[in-house]
Amino acid sequence: MSDYLSLLMFPLLILFIFAGFQVAFSMILVATIFGLMQFGDVTAYQLLSKIEETATNSILAAVPLFIFMGAMLEKSGIAERLFKAIHMWTHGMPGGLGVGAILLGTIFAAASGVVGATEAVIGMLAIPIMMKHAYDKRLLSGVICASGSLGTAIPPSITVIVLGPVAGVSVGQLFSGLLLPGLMMATLFILYVVMLSWLKPTVAPRQVEDGEGYSLKDRLTATFTALLPAAILIFAVLGTILMGLATPTEAAACGALGSILLAASYRNLTVKVMWNSLMSTVNISAMILLIVLGGNMFAGVFFAAGGMATVQSVLLGTGLEAWAILALILIIAFLAGFVLDMMSVVLIVIPVAMPVVRLLGFDEVWFCVAFLVVLQTSYLTPPLAPSIFYLRAITPPDISLRHMYAGVVPFIVIQLLVLTAVLAFPATALWLPDVMGGPAWE
Repeated sequence: MSDYLSLLMFPLLILFIFAGFQVAFSMILVATIFGLMQFGDVTAYQLLSKIEETATNSILAAVPLFIFMGAMLEKSGIAERLFKAIHMWTHGMPGGLGVGAILLGTIFAAASGVVGATEAVIGMLAIPIMMKHAYDKRLLSGVICASGSLGTAIPPSITVIVLGPVAGVSVGQLFSGLLLPGLMMATLFILYVVMLSWLKPTVAPRQVEDGEGYSLKDRLTATFTALLPAAILIFAVLGTILMGLATPTEAAACGALGSILLAASYRNLTVKVMWNSLMSTVNISAMILLIVLGGNMFAGVFFAAGGMATVQSVLLGTGLEAWAILALILIIAFLAGFVLDMMSVVLIVIPVAMPVVRLLGFDEVWFCVAFLVVLQTSYLTPPLAPSIFYLRAITPPDISLRHMYAGVVPFIVIQLLVLTAVLAFPATALWLPDVMGGPAWE
């Protein structure tokens, strides 16, 4: 009976969250209540050991470093330079501004990995100019939400850095496994925007007058001064991880230093920029690491109370085929993404799901990549889409929730197509890790 009692931890957690408690504190509180009920005073030692375990996890050291890199790119104006440089090349295409926003999202995601920050930066840069050129509000909303969400699907992703240790899977292999699906997604986003703008020019009017000042010399100058340095920075981070030359933490440290040097080379490295970047890093890192700590406490009590064995027996006792059980796990993750942030879904679902996935004989990296694509889709899906809440905070009042809900639908369909490709063709997620091989990454 005590084993089944542990399953009540999930409804109580949801109850606390809906009551207005923050996710991290809700998980800590539920873990404490059920720990005291089942183990008494020993719970204190168990929860304290989770604090030490989280604090000494070397992989999590990459989190503040990646966040600092993204904050420095934003605060020092490097992201704005990037958008202008991209715009010089895409302005004459159908839906050129939308394509530029998606490309910026792809680059920023590959240099930062923080989803909310990516969407906020892209939105603040792209929305005013898209509004000026009378872009359809639905297309505008969908483009900003979709490009911002690429922070989950394109490495280095903060969510992956947290997921790796929890799932017991190499972070480096997850990065390489996620790269192709992430790039597929970005490519399909761009193709959709171009095709829609070509078929219906009124949704994305061309900016012919803007192009008159963009000579080849201007474009090449922008490429060498803005795009090329960013590409070198991304290679220094992502390339070294994929080739097995550096662990995620080492690569993140190189990226953080690189962002400082890049800001200094543009003469934008002021005391104010550094202070704002550091404060942003502290705030976001504290929030993420507190959620990780709460998730570890929650999972620790759940495991110790026999909840894992109970879930395993319930899932395997349903008599469903292995694929059906896998689909059920992904559906649960998708629904959990409606209520919880990505980090919380990872910390609650993955510890329960991974033993079942291993028992069913599925590849761990492949499952984790599919799981992340599902999470990203949930991030975009109304009515509780976090991406829409981020967008709501930075858009003018004349862009309504109806525009946002309608705008994200085509991009959700694209994400489902990528998910189908990952599930139907495992090589989509496994080919690059197999090719890279190399050492056992951190």
